[in-house]
Amino acid sequence: MGFVEYISSKQWAIAGSIILPLVFFLSLCILRDTTPETQSTFQNLKETAFPESYRGLPLEVGTALARYVSSKVIPQQTFDEIMMTVRVLAARGPCNFLVFGLGFDSVMWKTLNHGGRTVFLEETEDWIKQVTGKNPDLEAYLVRYNTKLMDAGRLMDHARKNRNGKCRPVQAIRNSTCKIALSYLPKKLYEVDWDVIMVDAPRGYFAEAPGRMAAIFSASVMARSRKNGTTDIYVHDVERPVERQYCEEFLCRANLVEEAPTKRLWHFRLAPQLRGSSSKSFC
Repeated sequence: MGFVEYISSKQWAIAGSIILPLVFFLSLCILRDTTPETQSTFQNLKETAFPESYRGLPLEVGTALARYVSSKVIPQQTFDEIMMTVRVLAARGPCNFLVFGLGFDSVMWKTLNHGGRTVFLEETEDWIKQVTGKNPDLEAYLVRYNTKLMDAGRLMDHARKNRNGKCRPVQAIRNSTCKIALSYLPKKLYEVDWDVIMVDAPRGYFAEAPGRMAAIFSASVMARSRKNGTTDIYVHDVERPVERQYCEEFLCRANLVEEAPTKRLWHFRLAPQLRGSSSKSFC
C-alpha cells in the first residue's frame, strides 16, 4: 500500500498544518549558514510551507521551530533521514512513538508527533537530567541495559537456539527470559501498542557499550505481538555490522520498506503474528 492510499483526507489536513511548516524549519536549519546563492531556494520553500491560507502554528510546534533555528546544534540525522520518519508520522500521527535515545533532536521528534505520545528511552541518567531539565515536557525513562556489544555473537546464538521458546517472535516481552529481551522497562510502557519505533540508541561503537541488540529484538517482538495494526520501525547506523545483522535476523529484509540515501537508516514495517502460530521464525 502506498502513502497516497494510506493517508486519509483528515490525515492530509494534519500533514498540511503541521508537517509542512516543520519541513520548512528543518530546511532552514540546513540553509541558514549557506551562501547567498541559496536564498532563492529558501524563499520558494517558505512560500510553499506557509501558504496565504495558513493560520498559525500550535505553540509546541512554534517553540520547537524557534529552538532549532536559533541553535547551532543540528539534529543527529540528515535531512533525508529525518524525512523518512516525517512521512510516516504525517500518515499515522498523532500516534504512539517510542524512541530509543535522547538527545538534541528529541524536541523535534516529539513535535513531529504533535498531539501523540512520544517516549524516549535513555541509558545515561545524567544525560536524562540534562536534557529534560531544559525540556521538561519530554517523557523519558532510564534503561540499564544488561548487554555488551562484544557479546553480540553469543547473544545471537542464544536467540537462535531458543527461537521456539524464550526468544520466540510472539510473546509478552515483559515476561520474557530471553537474554536480549527488554523485560525491565517501566511496566506502563508494555501496555502501549507502539505505532512507530526509532532505534537510535543505546551506544554501539565500542566493546563495552550496550549495543542495540536488545532494542532491535524487542522492537520486533513488540510489533509482532500486538493484536492489530502495523508497526513502522526505524534503525539508525545500519552500516555497522551488529545493527545490520540483528536487523536482518529479527526485522527481516522482506519487511524493509525504505533505505536512506546515506545507507545508514533502514525503515521496516511489521504486521502482527497470531499467538500460537505454528511459525516460530522471524523471517
